[in-house]
Amino acid sequence: MSEILTTDGTPLKVSLKRAERLNKFRALGLVLPLTIFLFITFIIPILSMLARSVDDKQINTVFPKTFKVYEQWDQTELPPEEMYATIFNEIMTADKRQIGKASTRMNYSQSGWKSLIKKSKRKFKKIKEGPYKEKMIAIDKRWGKMEFWQAMGQMVDPYTAGYFLNAVDLKYDANREIVQQPEKRRIYNHTWIKTFKVSILVTIFCLILGYPIAHLLATLPLKYSNLLMIFVLLPFWTSLLVRTVSWIIILMKKGVFNSILVWSGIIAEENRIQLIYNETGTLIAMTQILLPFMVLPLYSVMKTISPSYMRAALNLGAQPMHAFYRIYMPQTVPGISAGGLLVFVLAIGYFITPELVGGSDGLLIGHFIAYHLKTTLNWGLCSALGAILLAVMLVLYWVYNKVVGIENIKLG
Repeated sequence: MSEILTTDGTPLKVSLKRAERLNKFRALGLVLPLTIFLFITFIIPILSMLARSVDDKQINTVFPKTFKVYEQWDQTELPPEEMYATIFNEIMTADKRQIGKASTRMNYSQSGWKSLIKKSKRKFKKIKEGPYKEKMIAIDKRWGKMEFWQAMGQMVDPYTAGYFLNAVDLKYDANREIVQQPEKRRIYNHTWIKTFKVSILVTIFCLILGYPIAHLLATLPLKYSNLLMIFVLLPFWTSLLVRTVSWIIILMKKGVFNSILVWSGIIAEENRIQLIYNETGTLIAMTQILLPFMVLPLYSVMKTISPSYMRAALNLGAQPMHAFYRIYMPQTVPGISAGGLLVFVLAIGYFITPELVGGSDGLLIGHFIAYHLKTTLNWGLCSALGAILLAVMLVLYWVYNKVVGIENIKLG
């Protein structure tokens, strides 16, 4: 059997393979810019965050000799003269910028290290020769305190889990054992619990409010459903900051809501309700802001459900509520799960709204991430908190994939 040729004399199989290969290169060329963009703006920052959450090399580069001597110290009494001499020399020879960063890192483990290093670098110029131990303690008594030296044990290794421990109110002690933080420094576990609690409640409230709205959108005539859809999408056309400030005006003690209650005689003037700068205000504002993210996935699923299922169930004698729970609701599970996942993931990392309306009682974990990022410059702890949030989200996606299937996700 003779081989089939194209018009230019090339075998058909070769020509088809060449065309297929060319199409693959074209597809790759179209996808490549997006892939590079995602890699630079998404993958690299996440990898950098994960690296920072365990990186502790900064202090090791400034005090390498001190840490070598430190490993031979038994920690039963003050360090020997050799360690004092070593840290003295490394403080005096270290670059000003590097010593500043190292002292900031040391301050995370033991408050006071930064001011001690800064003061000592200035005062050590008076010390011309040893012995250094007595002279350093004379300059600042903190050089003679065991807790300062023992705190250095938390920074011996170039890679550490200390930031993750700190993120859940734990730490390493002088013997490298994991212990709880002092009572006054235990703030993160309470904040994690509050963050998950608020996120779950916001997700539930969004589902309760969003389900009937999505059902109306899916069942109303087109001209009415389009009008209702405009109201659902209206928050996307308004600044998040404007919406949040609006809730402050509505919920404050002298605000619109309390004024209406007083005017109608429901409450007395002196009994105005505190609805802002607490957890209640956070829940109300976040529920309104995140509601569209629940409605749209539900609507996209409900729109595909044929009304004939409900009519058939009713014709066969089922009660309306029974038919709804047994026939209609199970078909909306992909929308419920997709909307719930989307709202919960957004709520767990929310920052602006809780910061403005939550007060000290309504702050979530996002507040501390921003605080360490901008104020304390503790990027290691900031990255550890972010990594924990990322891990929670990945677990949620894994559970969603196992229960519903990621291929069934419908977001609008």
